[in-house]
Amino acid sequence: MKRIILSVAALAVAAGTFMGCAKSSGSKVLNKDKPLVFFNRQPSDPQTGEIDLDTMAWNEQTYYVGFDAAGGGAVQGKLITDFLAASNASAIDRNGDGILGYVLCIGDVGHNDSKARTEGIRKALGTWNGSTDPGKVKEGRVTVGGKVLRVVELEGKAMTGTDGSTWNANAATEAMGGWATKFGTAIDMVVSNNDGMAMGCLQASNYPAGVPIFGYDANADAIEAIGAGKLTGTVSQNVDAQATATLQVLRNLLDGLEGEDVVTSGITTEDKYGNRISADIDYVPETKALLAQNTGVNASNWQSYTAGKRDPLVKKSGAPEKKVLLTIYNSADNFLSSSYLPALNYYAPLLGIKLTVVQGDGQNESSCLDKFTNLGNYDAFAINMVKTNSGRDYTDKLKY
Repeated sequence: MKRIILSVAALAVAAGTFMGCAKSSGSKVLNKDKPLVFFNRQPSDPQTGEIDLDTMAWNEQTYYVGFDAAGGGAVQGKLITDFLAASNASAIDRNGDGILGYVLCIGDVGHNDSKARTEGIRKALGTWNGSTDPGKVKEGRVTVGGKVLRVVELEGKAMTGTDGSTWNANAATEAMGGWATKFGTAIDMVVSNNDGMAMGCLQASNYPAGVPIFGYDANADAIEAIGAGKLTGTVSQNVDAQATATLQVLRNLLDGLEGEDVVTSGITTEDKYGNRISADIDYVPETKALLAQNTGVNASNWQSYTAGKRDPLVKKSGAPEKKVLLTIYNSADNFLSSSYLPALNYYAPLLGIKLTVVQGDGQNESSCLDKFTNLGNYDAFAINMVKTNSGRDYTDKLKY
């Protein structure tokens, strides 16, 4: 069931969203009054995870589109414990010491999504000790095929590349090679904050054959790996729903929609063109965030997530074309490049949106900001930041 949680105060704010983009032709819309959607990387403090409400209040047409990070962490945790519950304890515990030892690939210690996934994993395995930092864990317990095993996180490590980029698959390959040598048969499971790093682990020449490994994102190569029996499971954050919602919110604002219609039309209800997103999406008014729900993917259902499947309820709208400048924090990010961007490019023409995409290096905010130019040529903006606390750097540019 799709849910939308709207407070009276939020509706009062949303009711003012009729902005200059719907003004009669000939009137110039200032950049500061144009629709602005942050996506995938929520404006927040990289240390505390606190949402940057000042950025989200930039104008009445500012929104965030992502997915339920905390819920996704719980989904990944359950995917793991369900797998273990149905497994043979003697097969999982490779050295027979009564301990399930696992290693953890952390994407970015300062990223809310990474924090949520690490927390979900550790809570499911009983190693949660109140922190998502590497090494700050306790011994856990988990049931494997009816037998209770002790659980030890042998090592958790943030996968940072030599260039400073986070969520780095090459760093995961190197780390996995070191772990396999260091821990040997004590490694009974590998868990990753995303598919890119999980696939990186599988590239290690000494990856221990048969050891279960879990990722997150449901990237095309990860889905294929599940089908081939190489990857044990992943989590779909419903990338098509996120990409379409990013574009649909912009479309709604550009069409002059007001109030609740901005976050429901074409999303949880049909818009005037007959479009609606199939997947569940919740709206959180306090943070102006639309969040897609997560689903677990494993050997039993992977075929439903193969590449090329698009939402059949989203079709060509015939809406007048509008120009949107969109940034992607890292051109090398596996999820964004192989899943999110193709989805954006598929749905944008259907919704009458012409995208101009600029991509950064995943390390320096300037790699995106320097390309965030000629703003007067665009009707709206969609931003995926390098650092989650960089929202003001973009809104400062929109002042003029």
